[in-house]
Amino acid sequence: MEVIIKKTYEEMSKAAAQEVARLLNTKPNAVLGMATGSTPLGLYQELVRLHRNEGLDFSQVTTFNLDEYVGLLPDHPQSYHYFMHENFFKHINIPKQNIYIPSGNTSNYQAFCSWYEARIEECGGIDLQILGIGSDGHVAFNEPGSSLTSRTRLKTLAKQTIDDNARFFDKAEDVPIYAITMGVGTILEARQLLLLANGENKAWATAAAVEGPVTGMVTASALQMHPLSTVFLDDSAAGQLKMREYYDWIEEHRPGAPQL
Repeated sequence: MEVIIKKTYEEMSKAAAQEVARLLNTKPNAVLGMATGSTPLGLYQELVRLHRNEGLDFSQVTTFNLDEYVGLLPDHPQSYHYFMHENFFKHINIPKQNIYIPSGNTSNYQAFCSWYEARIEECGGIDLQILGIGSDGHVAFNEPGSSLTSRTRLKTLAKQTIDDNARFFDKAEDVPIYAITMGVGTILEARQLLLLANGENKAWATAAAVEGPVTGMVTASALQMHPLSTVFLDDSAAGQLKMREYYDWIEEHRPGAPQL
């Protein structure tokens, strides 16, 4: 696992966006795994800027989102369909038919989840998966206690997650308590993982994921088992890392490192 710490959220977002851009410049038909929430917003804004100003092309890209609330229609302002279209998809040149987001309103969740897994495989698998992290260390909606081999499925949300997400809704009771989510096992099959975290409220979760034991109680810790995972942090999110000096040392000497 590689840990890259930037002083500000903006610097962190730009560094992560450059990693995505490098992939698209070498593989224009890449399959991207997308995350929602406030953390990746800066990354998406930078990718939009690269598209508009530097010609970053999404015309052959396919995307799969990590998750979606159950019970929210795609046009609901707090649905992840709405978030992705408003903050990213409508600003780039990706074909609509290449966008896949879990359905929170299907009549058969088990069948849909099986189809979603199969569709990822049919598209060649995910080349790069973008991830955020919950304050309790979860990725996607794989709450503490989730299996590290889990697949896309219906999941009941933890109270901590509901409380954390209540700020996006008019009332706390409006937050859905169920979601469809990619499983940890699904996420680990992506060829490359990028996890982003910012803010002091993510410092414990980040330290647990990066330096703690691999455990289903902190599902982001499963990234330690991936051969190509990178964690992008701002200074605040890195506040509880025990090996902070070493990560800074690596970053300082990165320009002179031998090329693989």
